[in-house]
Amino acid sequence: MRDVVILGSTGSIGTQAIDVALRHPDQLRVVALSAGGSQLDRLADQVALTNPARLALPTEQAAADLQAILAERLISAPQILTGPTASADLARLGCDVVLNAITGYAGLESTLAALEAGSRLALANKESLVVGGKLVTDLAQPGQIVPVDSEHSALAQALRSGQAQEVSRLILTASGGPFRGRTRAELAAVRVEDALAHPTWAMGRVITINSATLINKGLELIEAGLLFNVDWDAISVVVHPQSIVHSMVEFCDGSTIAQCSPPDMRLPIALGLSWPDRLGDVTKPCDWTTATSWTFEPLAHATGPAVELARRVGRLGGTVPVVFNAANEVCVDAFCAGEIGFLGIVDTVREVVDAHIAQANPRPPFDLAAIRAADAWARTAAHNTIGGER
Repeated sequence: MRDVVILGSTGSIGTQAIDVALRHPDQLRVVALSAGGSQLDRLADQVALTNPARLALPTEQAAADLQAILAERLISAPQILTGPTASADLARLGCDVVLNAITGYAGLESTLAALEAGSRLALANKESLVVGGKLVTDLAQPGQIVPVDSEHSALAQALRSGQAQEVSRLILTASGGPFRGRTRAELAAVRVEDALAHPTWAMGRVITINSATLINKGLELIEAGLLFNVDWDAISVVVHPQSIVHSMVEFCDGSTIAQCSPPDMRLPIALGLSWPDRLGDVTKPCDWTTATSWTFEPLAHATGPAVELARRVGRLGGTVPVVFNAANEVCVDAFCAGEIGFLGIVDTVREVVDAHIAQANPRPPFDLAAIRAADAWARTAAHNTIGGER
């Protein structure tokens, strides 16, 4: 039996993680949940289903509102931690597995807290690894971080087929998003509702927009380089619209090992919670009785400049990935608010990254204070750049 803490429990990954745990009650026990407080009715449902010992919420008001909902439903309230560091405080208490499904930069402190506590970290919050860089990887013990992104879970599975020195290339697959094949001129007219219409996956707002711009694939490229310690030029991205092959590893003898399954995030979530073992009956396998075709195509420059920007960012390291992520978070909000166009997201991120690199010392001593300072600088720079474009 593994005790599991789920951070970001009311989001897409969190809700599916609870589903996985409830299907395997003899192997997984949810002992604590954290949430942002915007979906308290859903959180109350999760409390009723899992009976956790603790919760974490960002404000005392959210805790009071949740307690009122629980009381109305005659559900016993667990201990509730509150405050801006409540999720990290929960992760710091220690357990078998902490699933970090918090969105964006906000998940960094929880990632560090889980690693410091010695818990296995099932990492769905790629941004905390991207911005934390060596601060995170140096803190982690071998095997302590298990990726939950479908692509990196696929790579971790495929890497079991050989030794580290036998690996020649990691190949990340991308669905191509909703705008595969469009020209830059066509992308200029993209609306928010268009960008939110992902052809394969049902995800939250931020990751869906990131998938449309391919910033998400750029973040995944940086994550892969940090997780698996490979050269930046040894990571490729290929478009695979069917989203059945989740990623591949090419070995030195010319063999390529692929991980394949229908697009269902419960599979990488389950592996993240049970690694290195597999749980039974997580998702349906591929149907080999029906004729089907899987296609692969190169990443088009018009829809993929974010990937090469990310490769450059990852190669530079230091605080540059922090700036890349922070500027993007600001730009996604601005796009959804109608303040910039779709193309303005990657264009603004590039401009802010270039400005940071041009500074006299873009790579200061890398610690949490430097990360926070770079994040704050990038958010201000992105807001100023967006303001100047209006």
